[in-house]
Amino acid sequence: MKLFKHPFKTIALLAIVLGCTNDTETTQEEELQALNLLSEDIEQLISEGICSENSDCDFIDFGSKPCGGPWSFLVYSTSIDVALLQQKVAIYNNQENAYNLRWGIISDCSFALPPEEVRCVDGECVGIYK
Repeated sequence: MKLFKHPFKTIALLAIVLGCTNDTETTQEEELQALNLLSEDIEQLISEGICSENSDCDFIDFGSKPCGGPWSFLVYSTSIDVALLQQKVAIYNNQENAYNLRWGIISDCSFALPPEEVRCVDGECVGIYK
């Protein structure tokens, strides 16, 4: 049953978020809640990964800053369904960009740096920043 948990949750979120147009009465709080739920789903998927060597690890841009670029980078193990992760992150990034535009969100316009490398430490992938 756990295998079906994420796809159903993703489909439900997509129906809520993608079904909204600028003509609907969706509030900023409802859109933010949908983004937060998708973010939690992404974090849950990542948390299921394990690694045994550095080559099992990778990272992906996460979020959409109003000035451009990602807010951060998510480090994950390639033992998870990477295609599903990429799909969910792309949806999240696109929806956050739309949210920023619709609600006039601003940010500090600083540039998020990716990890210089990723390592497997005690079965978990971590980003190394120097």
